[in-house]
Parts: sequence; C-alpha cells; structure tokens
Amino acid sequence: SCSYQKFASCYRCFYKLQPQLTRSIYDQFISQLQSSIKEEIQEVKNEGNLEGLFNSLDKIVEEAKDREEPAWRPSGIPEEDVQSALVPYLLKHRSYLRKVLREKEEENRKVAKSVLAGRDRIVELQQLIQARKQTWQ
Repeated sequence: SCSYQKFASCYRCFYKLQPQLTRSIYDQFISQLQSSIKEEIQEVKNEGNLEGLFNSLDKIVEEAKDREEPAWRPSGIPEEDVQSALVPYLLKHRSYLRKVLREKEEENRKVAKSVLAGRDRIVELQQLIQARKQTWQ
C-alpha cells in the first residue's frame, strides 16, 4: 500500500518537476517510517514487559506438548462449559469410588466369612460344652 507509484501519484505535480528528488523523499519517508514503527514496537514491548510474557507463554506451550489430554477451551455457553469441565472430573471420581466400593465389598466378604466361621466355631464349642455338661451330670 506504500508503493512508490502511489506516493508519486499523490504528489504528481512535484513528481513531474523533479522525479529524482521525489524518489529520494519517498526513500527517506519509508526508512523513517520503518524506524519509527520499530521504535514504537520496542517501546510497547518494554512498557508491557512483552518479552517476559512471551517467554512465559513459550514455557506454557512447551509444557503443554507433554500433556496427553487436550486443553480446555470455552464454547461460549456457560452451561456447556461447566458441564464439559466437570463431567471428566466426576467420571474419574465415580470410577475411583467404584474401585473403593469393590475393595470394601471384598473386604466385607472376607470379614463375613470369618464371622460365619467364628459362629460355627461357637456352635461347635456350645455343643461340646453341652456334651461335657451332660457327661459330667
């Protein structure tokens, strides 16, 4: 958009009189514009601490490369966003609770077996006591 032809067409009268000077002015204008833009960019970078922020962004990107699960992005619908964020957590929690439940049920089965074995032993001992009591009498 900053071509020499456009510049020359804006200053047509001057270009017709001295085309070499117009080219020189255009070159100076472009170089000053470029240096001014570079200075502005550097000033914005310095004021906003952009280099530090970009470095931290690069660090986040590097850490994200090792992640297996995709990063969360909002859809713009709060209900869906909350649901999409909570459902995986709740599913993991549910599977954990099911695992704990299975472990506790197995533990309870073992305890129930030992209680039944204890009751059977008590019944045997009661019968033995009863038999010895009758023998003694």
